[in-house]
Amino acid sequence: MAGETWQTEDTRALFETILDLDSVAEAERFFRDLCTMGELHDMAQRWAVARMLDEGLHYADISRRTGASTATITRIASWLNHGEGGYRAALDRMSKARRRGGKGGTKSTAKGTAKSAARNASARSRAGS
Repeated sequence: MAGETWQTEDTRALFETILDLDSVAEAERFFRDLCTMGELHDMAQRWAVARMLDEGLHYADISRRTGASTATITRIASWLNHGEGGYRAALDRMSKARRRGGKGGTKSTAKGTAKSAARNASARSRAGS
């Protein structure tokens, strides 16, 4: 397992599929079919912890509110500050959307359609290579 990359053709296909979802309701249905209740809980908890860390809450407060262990909170803080940048990008995008008066985390249909078309064209191009 050491040295094994998490970036595979299957993970890329998963991420592209997630990006193609058009609504929160559609995402809810997809993730409920894809994940166990425990996996959904764990992911939601991690995202809640990341948001609370970004707000500057103390680890003890976060643990009390979410039920996450301080070890989990420490790991999330490490990824938030020194990871791939995924937490930071999502938090920044959510914050920006809220400042504009949006919900943060929902995509417009036009934006989603344009992104889907570009991805599909790219996938067709790769398939033809």
